[in-house]
Parts: sequence; structure tokens; C-alpha cells
Amino acid sequence: MSSIDLVLAIDQGTTNTKAALVDAAGRIRALGSAPVGVSTPRPGWVEQDAGRIWRSVLEAAAACLAGLPATGRLAGVALSTQRESVVAWRAGTGEPVGPVIGWQDRRTAAWCAEAIDDAGRAAVLKRTGLRVDAMFSAPKMRWVLDHLPAGDVRVGTVDAWLIRQLTAGGEHLCEAGNASRTLLYDVTTLAWSPELLALFGIPAQALPQPLASDAGFGRCRGAAPIPDGVPIVAVLADSHAALYGHGCVRPGMAKATYGTGTSVMTPVPGLPPSTAPVPTTLAWLIGGVPAYALEGNILSSGATLTWTAGLLTGGDVGALVRLAETVPDSGGVTLVPAFAGLGAPHWDRSAQAVFAGMTTGTGPAHVARAAVDAVAHQVCDIVEAIGPLRTFRADGGATSAALVMQCQADLLGRQVDVSAVAEVSALGVAKLAWQALGHPATWTAGADVVYTGTLGDIDRAERRARWAGEVARARFTPAFTPAFAPPER
Repeated sequence: MSSIDLVLAIDQGTTNTKAALVDAAGRIRALGSAPVGVSTPRPGWVEQDAGRIWRSVLEAAAACLAGLPATGRLAGVALSTQRESVVAWRAGTGEPVGPVIGWQDRRTAAWCAEAIDDAGRAAVLKRTGLRVDAMFSAPKMRWVLDHLPAGDVRVGTVDAWLIRQLTAGGEHLCEAGNASRTLLYDVTTLAWSPELLALFGIPAQALPQPLASDAGFGRCRGAAPIPDGVPIVAVLADSHAALYGHGCVRPGMAKATYGTGTSVMTPVPGLPPSTAPVPTTLAWLIGGVPAYALEGNILSSGATLTWTAGLLTGGDVGALVRLAETVPDSGGVTLVPAFAGLGAPHWDRSAQAVFAGMTTGTGPAHVARAAVDAVAHQVCDIVEAIGPLRTFRADGGATSAALVMQCQADLLGRQVDVSAVAEVSALGVAKLAWQALGHPATWTAGADVVYTGTLGDIDRAERRARWAGEVARARFTPAFTPAFAPPER
């Protein structure tokens, strides 16, 4: 009996790690998952445990490999990861140094506003396509180096940490698309920028070497249950992997990945000018050829539903959506979930969350519906900034809620194609891995459910105008300062 070659695709996300065994035809043969905790030790701080992230990878892989067919053989490992989060570890031992600083963390927001002058911001925008913001990696790396004990420390994004662990310390590498999210990687020269390293004070020797997405990243060693010697064939950032998995490789095609936050991404034919309406990212580097995209990042989408569920339904997001379904609309209530400021296209970290439009007739269901609407409105803001699209595809946890996707189609005024599989990022990086192994792998995730907008133009325009007004209020409401502040303890 002939053996079946399979790729183990590992998708390491903010709240869980997933693993999928994918054959050369794009069929998922087995799945596994493991949770990853997130902590907020102070307001604005978001942390994770690097050791727990690593263990979750092994647990998810073990659960997945338990479904390995008797004739199955691992041809390679493919890795998709959360992006801007920062890990630090000892160079010699690999021991994590301090917590992972998550992509949502905004402890460096004031530093970003004060320490980088206009010339520095212009240099960052020119070389990376991104704005200086606490979401990205470089400010977090600077904070880590300033606050950890002295020593020979390595810093990197989550892909670099996992490559180090999967190879038992044999490789200090990262993938170009992940590197492009650090504010340190020049997307034109495809290398770390000496100018930007100096701007943020990051020593080059602390950083991993960035490679093309399909370059190969060493071989697994000491990472049981993954057998020693299995090659790490391909690596992509999670949102980029979803774009690849959807088959959105041409301009006019876009995808939205609904997770804790939401990434809306569309390919562009070349490197956009620095005046592009939303930031530029390097989607992938394949065969030495860079592919660029416009991407808008929303800081709180799934997190908005989770927060509102904590208020109304004991933390049960499914129950929250069912509650929202009991009313035809929000009854004029608007929630702007600027809990950590606003991401694209506003990029305003000083914005504050706003609840507005409540009356004596407002009930819990209206508040629940406002939370659902907030997810869709934020995506609409980015789509309007990007411009006309032919195709809009969706994946991620929130796509399982029909109301969320119908609201999205209604407020966009266009069709939304929801992925037929939940593991689009894993499928996307597996596709790239199979291509790197010499297989054509032309398959895509495909659409499972199609939602069509049902709102009339006038109703849609009124709802969008009300949302825009409340966003303006969120951005310009001054923070409350007590007349007599209590003494610090």
C-alpha cells in the first residue's frame, strides 16, 4: 500500500493554536487545537507566556498527529503565526525572558508619540509602508531591551521563537512577511534597515535572519511528537496565510479575517506610495519575488463581542448573538469599541470607547446588536478607504455567526463569501508548503455560505453616517481628569 504524504500546518494564534494535516489536494485529514491564555496585568498591557505558546504547539500537533493515517508520512511542517507580538529569550539556553508582549499591547503608545520625531516617522513610512504605532514590534522590542536584565538576549516575532524551538535552537530565523510588521524591515531592499534599527535602538545581532516565505527554515529536532528531521518548509504570518488560502492573489480581491481583531487585506500590483489610504504590508516573498498588499487592522472585533458578552450573557458570545437576533436593529444604539484606541483607517490611540443613543426604550438586545454592528462598521471603514472590490471573502471565528455576516453584507452593500473551512490560515501556509515541495497546489479554501446585502441605500447611509458621527466623538472626547488625584502608593 502506497504512503500518503501530508503537511503538518501549525497556525499559532492569539487565543489558541491549531494544527491540520493537509494532503497535496488540499484536503484536511486531521485537526488538533490547544488554548493559549492572554493576561492583562495593567490597563493597556496584553501579555502571554512564551512557554505556554510552545506547549500549545506541541499539544495541538499531538492531537492532530493522533489522526495520522496508518499509511501517512509527514513531508514537512508549515507554520502560520500571530504577527507583531514580541518574544525575548536567552541566546544560549533559549529560556524565555519575561512575558510575550502581545500585538494588542499599548504600553508603548506614549513612547511612540514622544520619542519618534517627524523625520523618523517619515523614514518608517517610506521604508516599511507602516505608521509608527504601539501595535507593531519595534517599540515593544525597545521596551523589552530597556526593562529586562542585561545579558545576551534574542528578540523576535512569534515565528522566530517557534522556529528556534522546533529546531532545538539550531536556527535563528524569521519570515519576511512577519519581519515586515516590525517597523524595522525595509520592504524595498527586503532586509533589516540599518537606519530603522538605529532609530529604535535595536541591535542587529539580537534579531533573527529574515528569509523568503518558502525558503525552508531548518529541520525539526527535539519537538516530539513531530519526528526529528522533518523540514520546516514554509512560514507565513497568519493574516497573510489566510489571504493565500483564499486565493486572493490579484488586485480587487480582498479578505477579512475575524479574530480577536480583524485584518482586511487586498493585494496590489506593486509597492504602493506612502500616501496609500491604509498601510502597506509585504504579503509574502516567494521565489525571491515580493507580493504587496494594503491592509487595515482593527484592534477590537471578536474582542468586542467577548467584552459585551461579559456584560450581558455571562461571557457566552453565542448567547450574545442570539440575544442580538431578537431585535431588528440596534434601536439607535452605537458602540465604538475603542478600548485600546482605534486602528485603521483612523490610527488614533487616544480615542476612547463610546456608547451612545440609549433611551429608556433601550434593552439588552439593542446593546448586543450594537456590538455586532460595531464589528461590521469597522470593516466597512477600511473597505471604503481601500476602494472598490470585486470579491470579498471572510474567515475566522465570527463568521460562524450568521447575524454577524449578514450585518457585514448589509453595511457593505455587497456580497460576502464565507470560507468553507475554519482553518484558512493553516490551509494557506500548507498550500505554500506543497508548492515549495514541487506540487502545483492550485486549490483555495472556497466559499461555504454567501451573504447578500438586504438594506436599502438610504437606510445603509443613515447607519453609516450615525457610526461616523460616534467615531468622531470617540476621537475627540477629552479624557476625564479628577480635580484632586489621589496620591501614588
